[in-house]
Amino acid sequence: MNTVEIKKVLKEQKEYFDSGKTLPVEERIIALESLKNCIIKNEALISDALFKDFRRPGFEAYATEIGSILEEINKAIKEIKSWVAPVKISTPPVLFSSKSEIIHDPYGLVLIMGAWNYPFALSLVPLVGAIAAGNCIIVKPSEVSSNSSKVIARIIKESFDQKHIRAIEGGVEIATKLLSQRFDYIFFTGGTTVGKIVAKAAAKNLTPCTLELGGKSPCVVNDASNLALVAKRIVWGKFINAGQTCIAPDYILVKKDLKEDLITNLQNTITTFYGANPEESYDYCRIVNKNHFDRLTLLMKSGKVVFGGKTDKKHLYISPTLITEVTWKDKIMKEEIFGPILPIITYDNIDQVITKMKKQEKPLAVYLFTEDSYLQTRIKNETSSGGLCINATILHTTNMELPFGGVGNSGIGKYHGYFSFQTFSHQKAVMSKSFWPDLDISYPPYKEKLFLLKKIWGNGLFK
Repeated sequence: MNTVEIKKVLKEQKEYFDSGKTLPVEERIIALESLKNCIIKNEALISDALFKDFRRPGFEAYATEIGSILEEINKAIKEIKSWVAPVKISTPPVLFSSKSEIIHDPYGLVLIMGAWNYPFALSLVPLVGAIAAGNCIIVKPSEVSSNSSKVIARIIKESFDQKHIRAIEGGVEIATKLLSQRFDYIFFTGGTTVGKIVAKAAAKNLTPCTLELGGKSPCVVNDASNLALVAKRIVWGKFINAGQTCIAPDYILVKKDLKEDLITNLQNTITTFYGANPEESYDYCRIVNKNHFDRLTLLMKSGKVVFGGKTDKKHLYISPTLITEVTWKDKIMKEEIFGPILPIITYDNIDQVITKMKKQEKPLAVYLFTEDSYLQTRIKNETSSGGLCINATILHTTNMELPFGGVGNSGIGKYHGYFSFQTFSHQKAVMSKSFWPDLDISYPPYKEKLFLLKKIWGNGLFK
């Protein structure tokens, strides 16, 4: 698609939005139900695409993508009427004879740029919020997971009027052309480097944007009790989708005297989950392409491999791998891993951990394993991250009542559930004042009025 064609598409969408067809709540519900029905109808096609792109098992395909999208749609359909209702706001007595409220306006024309690692969820979950808010939307799936991109485009074409919602497939060239156009809102999921490019493009038109990025999410292990369960929860969160998850534990910080026991439990758990040879396991995914495979095998040269380390470029296979003896200067500790490689670093006391975390870029998630409530409180209050999950990994993102998003280098903005609706809505302040009474104190001349103004404004007269 060339620039002229893109402009034509955007013009049609702008006209569709200006017609007011997206505004009635009933129309938004119809659109959401259409998407839901199409996903259900094409469930097998979605699973097949994910298997082709990642060799992802059906259980993971449903748990991480299909099911989460359907839950988002169900919640939006159930609660949209309360979401769009004006929010009554109290008005201070000094503004007597006035009423205040907040109403949610759709932004208008929205661009959603999905990511390749969870292609359906990271394109369609934000789409749910954008529909609920009443926008027209362009969805740009990632070309990296090419089979999934085709199915996403098919689902959107089957579900919607193309003037309302349309998918535009393509690579960097298409993304660049889209970003050169003027949108009313941009929602991007991906890496920090590209996120900065998106933010720069948005800034040219002062377009607000949400950036869902990533970073090195640490996993802190402090307790000797339940190490077998700790290992189970870490291995599950790390090696889903072969580690190609933005919120996967990126590395472990473990108390020095627990290191060997933890490694033993991690090894045992990996074997329990995926067998002695994970390459033969139906439940273990593959790396998305050769570029990412080469990047990951290069990272594996850091430190010492104590478990795993097996690779097969032909089949894009990298086994679940544990690495020790890494330093903060190693390449593997300087970038997000985004693969099935788990470095393990020791610490002596929690002060070292907190100090180090403060020096690092703010991660998308922090995982803390401890039953020490004092330590839990310290990590809550003394560190900054997009989310914090205690004694588990990844699960905080499955609760639609919680906002999901990063902070600093790991992202800007949040979504899921009602937070998605808020993200794609402008919260407009509305005040209505009656014509009577109308006091002269507000108007010039101001002579001898300042004393009275101070009495009623800013000095707590109406407290």
